[in-house]
This record gives sequence, structure tokens and C-alpha cells, in this order.
Amino acid sequence: MLSRFLPLVALAFTPLALLADDKPTRDIYDHQAQKNASKDVKKIVFIVGTEPHGGRGNHEFVAAAIFMARTINANYPNAYATIYTRAKFPKDLSFADSIIIGMDHGGRVAENAEVAKAIERGAGFMAIHYGVEVNKGKQGDAFLKWMGGYFEPFWSVNPWWTPKFADLPKHETTRGVKPIEVNDEWYYHMRFVDGMKGVTPILATVPPLKTVTDRWKEGNKPGSHNGNADVYDAVKSGKPQVVAWAYERPGGGRGFGFTGMHRHENWTDDGFRTLLINAAAWVSGLAVPENGVSTPKLDKDAREKLIDEAKLAPKKHGI
Repeated sequence: MLSRFLPLVALAFTPLALLADDKPTRDIYDHQAQKNASKDVKKIVFIVGTEPHGGRGNHEFVAAAIFMARTINANYPNAYATIYTRAKFPKDLSFADSIIIGMDHGGRVAENAEVAKAIERGAGFMAIHYGVEVNKGKQGDAFLKWMGGYFEPFWSVNPWWTPKFADLPKHETTRGVKPIEVNDEWYYHMRFVDGMKGVTPILATVPPLKTVTDRWKEGNKPGSHNGNADVYDAVKSGKPQVVAWAYERPGGGRGFGFTGMHRHENWTDDGFRTLLINAAAWVSGLAVPENGVSTPKLDKDAREKLIDEAKLAPKKHGI
């Protein structure tokens, strides 16, 4: 009798199943079902922006969250990930074991009382791409506390470039991660906690100096995002710049920052994809397998289907 059901079980873990509507299992849009899940289940909350930022394929935070949430749910029976949009920001995060954001500027998150309370009791926190940027002061202090670093205007920079990350440190988040070499808007020269205490650089390299100088305004005047004397000196001296990092908070809890992911097509890269999924699992307190979390491949057709679903999801699912 069991053999009759084995094909159905196998199908549930195929790439197509991860990208299809998963209501028969853990619906990534069913917030109440997530809240009602057992206390033994890690509850992961994605909060993502839907604001347009350039043409299709740029800042596809909802599409990325769909893929990440379904991949986590497929790999971990003891985890339940769901998605919220920033427009319908969750009013209650008392159940959350981790909060993962991707949006145009993380300021609203940094000043949200529910997020702060969740992190105070040990919830993990991860910010992706523009989500790592907040303003200096209250917002920046919160991100330093939650994930050990952030993008600070007039200190950090956000150039387009193609770094090569081949020698990765030994860390749970790097398990099974192949070398990464993709063109993206990789931010660097982050503002970190003093002495980088608790911070483990995951992706780091020395950028070309032109990623600073080519973007200065007329008269080599620095701007809020395009360069300054401090970052120029750091790069010129050959100091590696961190674009992804893991953070273990002094009082418990984990944080992770990832500055890439402007381009949705970079999800096709095996190393890029595995690192992001590993990080989402790790920051949530889930064990990362020795070979990394298994992820389905994402070819162009699969990526486009994710974007199509993401465009309809807020209205269709009320998120």
C-alpha cells in the first residue's frame, strides 16, 4: 500500500512543487495557520516591499520571499515560513522565531516596536539588499544590535560590480556554497559593531577602486551613497570589504546581512542561492546540513513564473 503513495511524496519535493501553490501543506500566505502551529515549529516571517524599482527583474523581493519560504518549508518539517508585505505590516510578531526583510530601506522595520520585542526575546533577524540600509542614529543603533551592521548613508557605498568570492570561511551558512561571481549592486563599507565583535564576514573581498572614484560627483565630491574619503582610503589600502555577514548577539539570537540581490536573475547562481537559503535557516535557529540546504534550480522560466506569482500575490492572498 505504501508504494502507491511514494511517487506523491517524491513529487512534493521537486522544484515544480516548491514553485506551485502549496496549500495542501504549509501555505506561505496563511498567517493564521502559522500562528496556530505547534510551539515546536520555527515560525519564520518574511516582510517584503512591493515598490517598483526599475524594470521587471529588479528588487523582486516578493518573488524572492516566495522561493525562500517554500524552500525552507520543503526542507524543514519543523519550520513554517510565511510572507507579509510592508503595506500590510504584521501587527503581532509575538510568535515569530525569525524575521527576514527585503525592501526599499529598512527604516520602518528598525523603528517597529513589534520587531524590537521579538528580537529582544531572541528572534533571528536578516536583512537583504536595500533592507540593510537605515539612517544613522536610532535606526542604525537598532540594526547594530539586531544584526551587527548596516548600510549607513555617507559612509557605505552601493556600486554595481562583479566580485569573485571563492575562499569562503567555514561557517554553517557556507555549507555547500559554491564560489559566487555575479554582477549585482553589492553594497560595502558597512557600519559594524565595535571591533566586529560577534560578526563573521561571510562574503568579503577588495573592490576595484573605481567602484568609489567612478561614482563621485563633479569635483570628486562624495555623496550619500557614491563614495567618501573613508571608503576611498579603505579600498586603496587593500582592506577587504564585507558584503555578507553572520552575527551572534551577546545576549543570544542571530543576525545576518546580505547586500546583494538587486537582480532577480542572480538566483540562478548555485552559490548565491544556497547561501541565502542557508542564511535564512541559520538565522532562524535551524540546523544547516553539511552540504547546505537543498534548493531547486531556477532557470529563466522558473524565475519569470515567480515574478508573475509575486505580482498577483498581494491582492490574491491579501498579504
